[in-house]
Amino acid sequence: MKVELTVNGQPRSAQVEDNTLLADLLREQFGLTGTHVGCDTSQCGCCTVMVDGQSVKSCTMLAAQAQGTKVVTVEGLSPDATEFEQLHPVQQAFAACHGLQCGFCTPGMIMATVGLLQRHPNPTDEQIREGLEGNLCRCTGYVNIIEAVKVAAKAQEAGR
Repeated sequence: MKVELTVNGQPRSAQVEDNTLLADLLREQFGLTGTHVGCDTSQCGCCTVMVDGQSVKSCTMLAAQAQGTKVVTVEGLSPDATEFEQLHPVQQAFAACHGLQCGFCTPGMIMATVGLLQRHPNPTDEQIREGLEGNLCRCTGYVNIIEAVKVAAKAQEAGR
């Protein structure tokens, strides 16, 4: 079947099998490898993207379900960035606060944080933990990730 959607602001289309996952469409057909696949079971959150403004684990969504939607991947947060200052505030905060180590979970954590901050612009620690509970990190211990979310929230508030 043919799927047509907008990805990172660009109209895209592809022929897909009925069982093609959105994560596979993004990675394999569109070359957006920032969307990581860690488990294929919705447990790790590495594949989190925004679909029509909501954070979604793309390994649990069929590509056909994305028909007509607007998808934003980690690459789409700041597509023209060549300098640190041009990155999205959440990306800047994760880098500045060392909210990553190996980096495998980072794109999903960043996208989940974008969704969290849309729902809770000034989140409490409990809201941060709850908002990121579907995203696993095996390296950081989460302390710096939580700090990165707080820094990003302040940066976004200052930018409004």
